[in-house]
Amino acid sequence: MAKRRKEKSFSSFLNNPIDFTLLITILLLLSLGLIMVLSASSPSALAQSGDSYSYFSKQLIFAILGIVAMLFISKIDYRFYQKFYKHAWWIALILLALVLIAGREVNGAKRWIYVTETLSIQPSELVKLLMIIFYAGILMKNRDELGVYNKGFIKHMCLLAPIIGLLLLEPHFSASVVIIGICAIMMIMAGCKFWHFIATGSVVGVPAIVALILIEPYRLKRVITFLDPWQDATGDGWQVIQSLYAIRFSEGCLEQD
Repeated sequence: MAKRRKEKSFSSFLNNPIDFTLLITILLLLSLGLIMVLSASSPSALAQSGDSYSYFSKQLIFAILGIVAMLFISKIDYRFYQKFYKHAWWIALILLALVLIAGREVNGAKRWIYVTETLSIQPSELVKLLMIIFYAGILMKNRDELGVYNKGFIKHMCLLAPIIGLLLLEPHFSASVVIIGICAIMMIMAGCKFWHFIATGSVVGVPAIVALILIEPYRLKRVITFLDPWQDATGDGWQVIQSLYAIRFSEGCLEQD
């Protein structure tokens, strides 16, 4: 009887339906990313190693491994993660603390843990997933309190504060903004009042972001470059200008069609 139940459970695991629209979208984005990597890296890869496909091959291997992992994880019932949502918060905290302790500093920031000289892990990417799991669990548990400012908004934003604090110590400002955005959207969709975010963001959030930009010269330089990339067209503004060229080129192609 136990064996039959085990076989049935494994069978249902394999037969979970796949969202093919989402799968095709992911594969298209992944393919475009690989093409961009090959296009951008082949000259430098040829000059450095004599193999123009060296960077592309590495990315392709990780892409294949990622697809296999994605297909396996997609078979797991999402309710399974609910059991471990509290663990997700602690794991995120430990990973970010570990970066500050054992991470390697590159260009003034500690964002990566190097397992070997060629294999590294960026914990902030894992933290994004862990925060989604954590907030999905905690928001469902406290769904009756979400409309209340203190118990809904303040309480759940305070849970995010240590995570953002550790990210800013790396520093990793962009990951902090992305994670705050993800968690804020989840909170609003779960039942938190939108005006709580507007009011608190206007009084606390916007001044905090402006202060964080001003105290770090490189952040201020990025903002200025984004607003006026032509002042350093061959340096910091190069990527922004190329993006504008690409948008203009695509508009021209559409006009011709």
